[in-house]
Amino acid sequence: MKKLARKTRILALEVCYQLDIQNTMTKQEAIRVLKEKHIDEELYPKVMTLVCGVIKNRNYIDNLLAKYSINWHISRMSYIDRNILRIGVYEMIFSEVPDIVVINEAIEISKIYSSQDSGKFINGILDRIRKEVVTKDKKE
Repeated sequence: MKKLARKTRILALEVCYQLDIQNTMTKQEAIRVLKEKHIDEELYPKVMTLVCGVIKNRNYIDNLLAKYSINWHISRMSYIDRNILRIGVYEMIFSEVPDIVVINEAIEISKIYSSQDSGKFINGILDRIRKEVVTKDKKE
């Protein structure tokens, strides 16, 4: 189960990364990219949910990232880090996955696909958002 969840997040990252680089973050483009990847039928709906969730809520997510990434403009973030963060924020706010699991998965994925310091960077931003936004929303 854990491996499937990680694989789902990694595939979602690959799709979001590709769409971000091409500056074509639309549902139609996501569907096209997913078809090209020939994703396992079991994973397809889960990956699609993450990718489309990020696309649909991108402005909201990016505004949060801009607000909580102190002294770091979102456009200066690497494509990988930016999309790991987008997926993490989406999951924390719009899914039932525990926040700690989301943050840990984001850190672990960053260790595989990004730089050595990315884990700390991603942890810092996601934890700030968790404390300021997610925890507050769940109390209300």
